[in-house]
Amino acid sequence: MNVIFKKHLPFLLFVSLIFVSCTTKPPQVIYSNYNITRLIKPDSNAINLLAPYHAKLNDNLKEVIGFSAYGLNTKKPESALGNFMTDAMKTMAEKKFNKKITAAFINSGGIRSYIPKGEITLEKIYELMPFDNLIVLQQLNGIQLKEFLNHVCDKGGWPVSEGLTYSIKDRKLNEVLVEGILVSDTANYIIANSDYVANGGDNTVMLKKIPKENVNYLLRDALIDYAKMLTASGKTIDIKINNRITNAK
Repeated sequence: MNVIFKKHLPFLLFVSLIFVSCTTKPPQVIYSNYNITRLIKPDSNAINLLAPYHAKLNDNLKEVIGFSAYGLNTKKPESALGNFMTDAMKTMAEKKFNKKITAAFINSGGIRSYIPKGEITLEKIYELMPFDNLIVLQQLNGIQLKEFLNHVCDKGGWPVSEGLTYSIKDRKLNEVLVEGILVSDTANYIIANSDYVANGGDNTVMLKKIPKENVNYLLRDALIDYAKMLTASGKTIDIKINNRITNAK
């Protein structure tokens, strides 16, 4: 190797790498869509591989975490099930976020099942809340809170926790009180929602730009923790309807 070539070897290698990187085509990703139907035969190898995990998961889901003497169902504008879920959100979120929360809400479309009479298992909670939605907090002034509630009223009313009551007239907000006092336009209120709703889901566009506080606490975990807490204190899971939401005449 002559001296000149040896001297410029690093530069030549550098130029070569640039040339290769510029001329090499990026890899292409080819994919196809497959319809999964009953006509597709189960893969026995995959079934055998997953069998022990499936059995373990089923065992865990059978864990009893509470008891309901009457069962909880949902209806509008207020229901025992909605009261249980929002009370769970508020109570457990106050512990996780370590702050006072004015009220917690849950969109009616997010309630996917019911709580039957008798033993309540983890599986029932997963059926009730199958989504991995997180609880987030937002600070709203009175005007923003009423705008949000006007949207809620147009939907026929969403469940709300203890601490706030509202009435609906002709699918619009009639009156809203916090701890029995009329909401002030200039006061600030901390509300809890799922991240789905806080990010504009179910057409809650008024919430999208409001800052959110999140500690990665699942709404489903709040329901489980609350049920366990009630059970540990000797209580059944039988939440009553207490006129949190009413239809004004």
